[in-house]
Amino acid sequence: MQRIYLDANATTPLDPRVREAMLPWVDCGNASSPHAEGRAARAAIDRAREQVADLIGAQPREIVFTSGATEANALALLGTLAARRCARVLTSAVEHPSVLRTLDAVRERVDVIVAPVRADGCVPAGTTVPPDTGLVSIMLANNETGAIMPVKEIATHARASGAVVHTDAVQACGKIPVDVEALAVDLLTLSAHKMHGPKGAGALYVRHGARLAPLFVGGEHERGLRAGTENVAAIVGLGAAAVRAVEEGAARRELWSHLHERCVAQLRAAFPDASIHTPEAMLPNTICLTFPDVEGEAVLLGLDLAGIAVATGSACSSGATEPSHVLQAMGLTRAEAERSIRISFHAQSCEADVAACVTTLSRVVKSLRALHV
Repeated sequence: MQRIYLDANATTPLDPRVREAMLPWVDCGNASSPHAEGRAARAAIDRAREQVADLIGAQPREIVFTSGATEANALALLGTLAARRCARVLTSAVEHPSVLRTLDAVRERVDVIVAPVRADGCVPAGTTVPPDTGLVSIMLANNETGAIMPVKEIATHARASGAVVHTDAVQACGKIPVDVEALAVDLLTLSAHKMHGPKGAGALYVRHGARLAPLFVGGEHERGLRAGTENVAAIVGLGAAAVRAVEEGAARRELWSHLHERCVAQLRAAFPDASIHTPEAMLPNTICLTFPDVEGEAVLLGLDLAGIAVATGSACSSGATEPSHVLQAMGLTRAEAERSIRISFHAQSCEADVAACVTTLSRVVKSLRALHV
């Protein structure tokens, strides 16, 4: 049975061209060594740094490679707090757990203000930045609903008042155009495996001149901000994925918009009583819907048994006893949040996947409802 994978916001299939680019660097020299093998590895990392910078409109010297988005978010937040001794931080109620839990850990010494969101999951553009706020962290696009946040408007106001602005752009990069200058941010997080690259590779954009303290020390790697021997193959994979995202971005967005329109239309016809969450601005590949009477986890398991992968929330929260904090922040009850699923497309998704998903979903939901009659 050929499985259908519709959980791209959790991770994406590795692009064969990215895998091919990585293979020569699986066994290579240490990029810090001065000999030929080391110099070749360093050159490969430098090329990847240029490729990632090109994806987001940055300078190569502003890219710091990490083990992934969680580390990059921690470096952005904790590194800024340590370097600037910020007393107040502003974030939103729908951030990824890697942001919210990092800030939870510093609440004893930092005033963490959590901005609410509208019913569509978006942070209002007019969100007030309280006085003496030293750091603002607002995601660019939400992983569960696809809502795109007004980062530029918030960042412009925040920076004018002296705050450093970070955005978690993990779900946005490779799906919508991202430009750090247009967004007016100081720090930006991205991840390889969300855009058909390998797991275990991420990056943090650090605006030239921004002050940041390292999370740990031990070497001068990544300009002293990320000690440790670089994973050359993974970094090369991140660079190759960035190249694919630049070259194929417009085509991917056109495909996803088409699939999104078709899928939403078929879902509305099949489930007129379901709520499909459609933020004013949203990622073209993401659909989040809530059923009135069936558990999202039961739906997920039914689809999985039929060979289709979807999600019920953030992959980093799977196994948690609490339902989606994102949906509850939007005003859904706990029960409603538990009756929700997410469908997210990747670059190889097609119309046949959509049709099979909706058909199977109809059968699964019908079966589940019959159990409660």
